[in-house]
Amino acid sequence: MRQMIPTRRTFLRATGGSLLAPALTAIESLGSRAHAEENSWRHGVSLFGQLKYSAQFAYFDYVNPQAPKLGTARQGAFGTYDNFNMVLAGLKGDLAAGIDLIHESLLTPSLDEVSAEYGLIAEAVSYPPDFSSVAFRLRPQARWHDGRPITPDDVVFSFLSFKTHNPLLSAYYRQVRKAEATGEREVTFTFDGPGNRGLPLIVGQLTILPKHWWEGTDKSGRRRNIAETTLDPPLGSGPYRIRTFEAGQSIVYERVADYWGGNLNVRIGYNNFDGLRFDYFRDTSVLFEAFKADDLDWHVENTAKNWATGYDFPSVQDKRVVLEEFPIRNVGVMQAFAFNTRLAKFKDPRLRHAFNFAFDFESVNRDIFYGQYTRIASYFQGTDLACSGLPHGRELEILEAYRGEVPAEVFTTPYWNPVGGNPEADRDNLLEAMRLLETAGFAVRDLKLVNVATGEPLRVEFLLAAPTYERFVAFYQDSLERLGIDVAVRVVDDVQYENRLRNWEFEIIVAAWDESLTPGNEQRVYWGSRAANTQGSRNLVGIANKAIDALIDRIVVAAHRDELVAATRALDRVLLWHHYVVPQWTYGKVRTARWDRFARPDIMPIYGLSAFPVIWWWDTERAAKTASER
Repeated sequence: MRQMIPTRRTFLRATGGSLLAPALTAIESLGSRAHAEENSWRHGVSLFGQLKYSAQFAYFDYVNPQAPKLGTARQGAFGTYDNFNMVLAGLKGDLAAGIDLIHESLLTPSLDEVSAEYGLIAEAVSYPPDFSSVAFRLRPQARWHDGRPITPDDVVFSFLSFKTHNPLLSAYYRQVRKAEATGEREVTFTFDGPGNRGLPLIVGQLTILPKHWWEGTDKSGRRRNIAETTLDPPLGSGPYRIRTFEAGQSIVYERVADYWGGNLNVRIGYNNFDGLRFDYFRDTSVLFEAFKADDLDWHVENTAKNWATGYDFPSVQDKRVVLEEFPIRNVGVMQAFAFNTRLAKFKDPRLRHAFNFAFDFESVNRDIFYGQYTRIASYFQGTDLACSGLPHGRELEILEAYRGEVPAEVFTTPYWNPVGGNPEADRDNLLEAMRLLETAGFAVRDLKLVNVATGEPLRVEFLLAAPTYERFVAFYQDSLERLGIDVAVRVVDDVQYENRLRNWEFEIIVAAWDESLTPGNEQRVYWGSRAANTQGSRNLVGIANKAIDALIDRIVVAAHRDELVAATRALDRVLLWHHYVVPQWTYGKVRTARWDRFARPDIMPIYGLSAFPVIWWWDTERAAKTASER
């Protein structure tokens, strides 16, 4: 279970998570009746177990409540942007970096607990024992930046907007049948049935939008339309507002001095910068040079070569630039070469398996990545949800229900990736790849791999979103061409890439799916049959499999942690043995570099990664020592 506001593009990263066209089904009105006894209202929600923080907690353990409020933090962003409308994120246009800073949600997560959320716009939450609905009581002080109160009508409007205009979120919210105001400060969401304990948290993540602003007119008198992209700076309720922007190039946010939530226990110690600036770059090397020149304060390094060789400039040597890695503890990841199985050429899992044997990860890791990475062998890599060995116990019991519907290897063979890295291993792997291709109906004719039945040569295209990917794809291309496969590599700009993904106009891409420690509804968006042909969904592979749907359902309704882990491991194992992707690599840490002008709490949140900039602050003394000509 994780928030599913889509990101601007498919990206290579590991971080958390990581989620509405048809009309809602009408049911009987709840009216204004009471939903529960007064003592059933809670200050927060935890998926399993107890909340760490009591209703009277003063602030989270990992913040500095005395952090000063000053300074500006400058960050870089890749690509461009042309949209401030969060409803259309991942569907139309490119959403501006940091736009979520101006909005708030009903609940907000704790960064040192697994799937725990506490009241933000909502001061309290209530739901029945069977999880068939959830009600939120809004804080009376919650305000938009224009001073108007946040109302249940805003909440209902927001839910309907996301569900109506974003197919990805339509699938994510599919089990929410109705949202309605049930009191002056109360809103209730009714689900399509009992048993899904993750739905109260999922609904609590809903970003709340101002109904009166979206139904009003802009400066030119034109009526706003939430179904369209916009660069009209939207009204928000969060700790920041847009101060200035240059479309597609930069955006600057300013802290809202009279922000209504500044003294809430869930916000004390947060949002300490007076300003946050994002500058856009279309080339990652230019972005890095901007950081080195002190035009940016903070940089997340995604390139192994840079991390190994690029930080020998004077400001690192004199310690004005600090390098630091932050462990990833709350996110699993599958990063891979992903096939579009909607295409006939990729229907056969034996062909897809052959592509794994053709990928020499060990050589790529040694020759390009300086040996920094490990091979991914799970869709939940890096978490206790990853399958290993042979299924046993509850996981085996779950899988037995689908014997005959899932690959036989699920029961007989632990999943493994071929190992290369030397001529002998590479030769053996290519021989096995050829054997698999032959069993799938292919043979080499005149040095070309052809479909024996049709005589058609096998041609594949890698669609890439950035030129930096070409380095490792070139290694892969060489191995595939040794098998007689005709390989093309196409690099397109950010907008073209997103459009082609939305319309399934690709053959093989580099894709990443991040996973929380408590998976749930987003699994339907990732791998569910309904999402396979839903424009904009994250089911990029096009998986439509009844057994996988059933396993996802088991995850969604799991009543306790042990059941969730067993069902997730079973799903992981089935996905792996279908060979929908060729797994790539992961690092397990976030690599960061910063100009040493910031401070952070002594106790960092275990699940917060770097937590920059949300709980960091400007350090005047450090900044004076780090000053450079700009």
